[in-house]
Amino acid sequence: MTTVLQNREALRAEIGKVAEVAGYLWKKGWAERNGGNITVNITEHVDEEMRGMKAIAGPFPIGKQLPHLEECWFYCKGTGKRMRDLARDPMANGSIIRICPGCSSYEIVADSPVMPTSELPSHLAVHDYLLVKGSPYRASLHTHPIELVALTHSRYWLEKDNATRMLWSMIPETKAFCPRGLGIVPYMLPSSVELADATIRTIDEDYDVVMWEKHGVFAVDVDIMDAFDQVDVLNKAAQIYIAGKAMGFEPEGMTSAQMKEMSVAFHLPK
Repeated sequence: MTTVLQNREALRAEIGKVAEVAGYLWKKGWAERNGGNITVNITEHVDEEMRGMKAIAGPFPIGKQLPHLEECWFYCKGTGKRMRDLARDPMANGSIIRICPGCSSYEIVADSPVMPTSELPSHLAVHDYLLVKGSPYRASLHTHPIELVALTHSRYWLEKDNATRMLWSMIPETKAFCPRGLGIVPYMLPSSVELADATIRTIDEDYDVVMWEKHGVFAVDVDIMDAFDQVDVLNKAAQIYIAGKAMGFEPEGMTSAQMKEMSVAFHLPK
């Protein structure tokens, strides 16, 4: 079967990262059935031949105008598609789309007319925001990490930065690799405009990973592997905390002085 990835090594590598991450999500138990979503801005990998390709489906309305996505292209996980299948065949379980002139609709270009996730408007709204801010981030990930979701069933961990301080204190790598911590968004209807807007507001507070109460996380980073790594590190810290509690004690955690020392030594964001 002919694929748009042929003879486009940079694009193939980018989609390959998506497939690899999808496999990790499934193996970790974070992507039950068709749970989770991935959207990657691949515009930098689009050549002139691709720009001349005819659409195979669409145009479809986004539901809002996103003016900073003009001439942008994205790889998106398909609606109803499973991460375990995407890991095996990303182009049969996702699609490449381009934003149409006017920035209020999109069309599918390759490889098959796989409709993107129903959460596409909210993902695109985040990407629009990232471009406005001049951010280098090009990947967004939504997944359901078990231990982090479990924490959100306690009111205490939903209070601003309580979870961040605890997670940072469990193991030095957490603060080193997730220096902006974990933002919190109260429960809102999945796929809703309200949830998307709240996520953007929380990212604007300088978080890269946002926790949706009783639902999952939304992470952004330069590529999908880095977005996954942030969630992976945060969830490892939650596992350490929960393991200590299961052993019958309250985990002590690193002290504030120790974490401040790390921030200075590794030049981490305040």
